[in-house]
Amino acid sequence: MTIEIGLDIDADKIAGLDLNADIDLNIDKEIENQKQPFAFDFDYESVANEVINFVIDKEGFPYEAEVNLLLTDDDGIQKINAQFRQMYCVTDVLSFPMIDYDAPGDFSRLEESEDYFNPDTGEAALGDIVLNVDRVRKQAACFGHSELREFAFLIVHSMLHLFGYDHMEQKDADIMEPLQEKILEELNILR
Repeated sequence: MTIEIGLDIDADKIAGLDLNADIDLNIDKEIENQKQPFAFDFDYESVANEVINFVIDKEGFPYEAEVNLLLTDDDGIQKINAQFRQMYCVTDVLSFPMIDYDAPGDFSRLEESEDYFNPDTGEAALGDIVLNVDRVRKQAACFGHSELREFAFLIVHSMLHLFGYDHMEQKDADIMEPLQEKILEELNILR
């Protein structure tokens, strides 16, 4: 399984990305003229790996997989949101699935399309997650839980989107939202 974690604080640089053009989202991990702008009191790379792997296993995904995770700030996510969704607002997380599903978590037809697999690695390209660190901090404080819990929640939420789940209609939210909470409980990442 491949998980690439990129850090970027230059919002103009982020806005130039074409998230759908390449299976691998390669972002510089070098942060210029800043001192650990995304520092957490937990090992975010380990948490991201643990949560992503757990969701993949929980959903029974039958292939090796690639997931790209980009950590950014309010300005960066606003520019990405505007560029790719024509929504000119800040949000907490964006999900860019690379696979179309007939139903959430239905992996039965993936092998019918080579487009879902990275030709270099053979791994299924699940998609990209763009996570707003500023919102992780704000929402954790607002909801009265740890930044670790908020960070993990947003990754679980986004991973479920990468597997075809949604919450725009109540009937879909009634499936996705309890699943998010169950996954976090099983990970023992509680409020």
